[in-house]
This record gives sequence, structure tokens and C-alpha cells, in this order.
Amino acid sequence: MAKKKDTKAAKKKKDSAKVTKAARKKDSANAAKASKAPEAAAPTWADALRVGEGFTLADVDPRSTPAFAGDKQAGKDALAAADAELDTLQEQLYAESRAGGRRRVLLVVQGMDTSGKGGIMRHVVGSVDPQGVELTAFKAPSAEEKKHPFLWRIRRALPGPGMIGVFDRSHYEDVLVVRVHDLVPPAQWKRRYATINRFEESLVDDDVTIIKVMLHISPQEQKARLGERLERPDKHWKFNPRDLDEREHWADYQEAYQVLLERCSTERAPWFVVPADRKWYARLAVQQLLLEHLRGLDLTWPVADFDVEEQQARLAASEV
Repeated sequence: MAKKKDTKAAKKKKDSAKVTKAARKKDSANAAKASKAPEAAAPTWADALRVGEGFTLADVDPRSTPAFAGDKQAGKDALAAADAELDTLQEQLYAESRAGGRRRVLLVVQGMDTSGKGGIMRHVVGSVDPQGVELTAFKAPSAEEKKHPFLWRIRRALPGPGMIGVFDRSHYEDVLVVRVHDLVPPAQWKRRYATINRFEESLVDDDVTIIKVMLHISPQEQKARLGERLERPDKHWKFNPRDLDEREHWADYQEAYQVLLERCSTERAPWFVVPADRKWYARLAVQQLLLEHLRGLDLTWPVADFDVEEQQARLAASEV
């Protein structure tokens, strides 16, 4: 009788072991399946920095680093690591135009004084072949420019096919400085938002990829940068007493920026706000935005319109 009980106990123990083993096997299979499941796509720089519905500029921390978790050195390393790809994409865009392509890129950079526009020009735009870049720094309009509608000088500076055009300040000055200093009647500058949107829509229809960047700096950081310019003789040339005059209108400029971001960040030509208190981050962010937009063009090298082997044979047979 005892022997029979022992046999039943052994059988029960064996069955239990089978169940446990099967459960473990099932868990292992599920884990393997989960590991092969496609991961959710990581947010792009454009996703992290795009101005969307309900955007509030005052809520953006100028020292934050959206889309990047590394420190300053990691940011500098990432900037340098992307130079080669950016250079290749710019050359492909230029080469495409030589084969009849009409696509071009327009990078618009806006920001308060000392926000780092010059650094973007040197460290981002300066990393590509200068022959493929058309840079325009917009100052106060000249006497000639004042005779024409406000977009006249902008149209004259648009990049040609295959080029990366860069605007250091832009047509948005006509709803910023003009608004803050009451240079034209309010009814006039208020109409310009819609005019700008129609203008940019026409550019997109004409194969222009527009990247609009606002470098968002804090008043405390601006004060520190202005102070450095005054303390260092090698920086005096960069200081303009008018910068202090403009600083007195800080709140007015923030209000003006808020409105233009709300009114002119469209689906086809959105604005991107880049926190700019950390110079290294702002440069990296603008570079990555430019890279993402160039990648989106799916650029390739144009196919030769001649017989490559025939030309190779001619070259090999040449006596020179």
C-alpha cells in the first residue's frame, strides 16, 4: 500500500516538473518574441523642437537639451561626428542641380542679440563646402530696400537650385523690430503674418525645403555674454551699445516672438525653437535639424549621362 502511494507521489512530482518546464519554455519564447518586436521609433530632433498647437515660448527652458541626453563633451563629439554626412548630403544636393534638379534648402536663423547666430554660421554652416552655400545677413534695410515691399530683398537672396541658403535674421524682422519699435502702423505689420505664410507656401511649392530656427536665450545668459564682450579686448569689436538699448525691450520681443511662432509655424514650414543658453547644444541641434531635412530629400548621386567604360578606355589610351 505504501509502495503504491510512493508511486503516485513520484508521478505527481514528475507531472509538476513537466508543467514547470513547459511554463518556463513558454516564458522564454514570449521573451524572445518580445525582444524581436520592433521598438517604437525614437523622437527626432524635429519632433522635439517643433512649434505645435498650444506652444508657449515662456515654457521652454533655455538651458534644456531636448533630444540629447549627453554632456557638453558628448555634444561636441556628436557635432564633429556628423560633419562628414552633412558634407556628403550637401554635395549630393549640389550635384543633383548639375543634372537639372531644382531642389534647394533655406535655413532661417532668428534670435535675440548674442543668442549664437554667428556660432551656427561657423560651426554648422562652415562645415560644408562654401561653394554650395549662400549666406545672407540681413541688417536694417537700406534706402533702396525701403522703396520696395518688405519681401523684395528676401526674394533677391533666395538660394538657387542645389544650394543651401542661410539667412542670418530674415523677413521675420518685419514683424519683430518693426513691431517693437512701431516703425509702421500696427495694421500694416499685422497683415504681414498672412503674407509671410503665403510666401513660404509658394517656396515649398517651388522645391524649397524651409528650416526656421529660433535660438532661445535667457536674459541672464545674454547679460553674461554681453559682459564678456565688455571685459575682453578681443571681444570689444562684437559689442554694440545698441544691444543694451534693445535689451530694454526684452519683454516686448518675447511677446512678438510668441505671436509670430503661433501665426507662422505651419505644417509645411514649421518653426523650431532651440534652447540656446548652452552654445554647444544649440549648434548640435541646428546641425541635426539640417541633417534630418537633407536626409528626408532621399538624395543620391546623379547617374552619368555618358558611357563610363568608353571614357575610361579613352583616358587609358591618352598619351598625355
